[in-house]
Amino acid sequence: MEQLGPDVSVRSGSAEPSLNALAAVSAVRRDATLCLTSALVHHGLRDLAPVDVDIALPRGARRPAGIDGVAWHSFDPVTFGIGREVAELPGGPVVAIYSAERTIVDSFRLRHQGSGGVAQEALRRWVACRGNSPAKLLAVAASFPRAEPSIRQALAVLR
Repeated sequence: MEQLGPDVSVRSGSAEPSLNALAAVSAVRRDATLCLTSALVHHGLRDLAPVDVDIALPRGARRPAGIDGVAWHSFDPVTFGIGREVAELPGGPVVAIYSAERTIVDSFRLRHQGSGGVAQEALRRWVACRGNSPAKLLAVAASFPRAEPSIRQALAVLR
């Protein structure tokens, strides 16, 4: 067993490291959600994982203490649930991860915090995957009016 945080243990090697950190946070904050670069890696839209795991909480929520290796992000409570998916990890912990579409929207929306190239590359990879539809991405983007025009423009370039 591997100790992840206060009162949280999982079987060693039972899940990818980013999900272990998320499981530890989720034990005390059910609304904790894997986001941004960590979620891109989880969805196969980026190869290089960040040093710290990106986890979002609704703006104004208290961050749990005693859990290392987490980059905290605060998202608007009004849009926090959009694209949020719940999954059960091997060994039982239930965690939340933003969908690939929501993660791409967030990458465009928050590209001023990092490289805009990350968002472009993630979109390029997402479009190349069978079964993905620009309409599905734009449906999520419609809830984020400042990101939608950039996503529409990037999709037009990729066509």
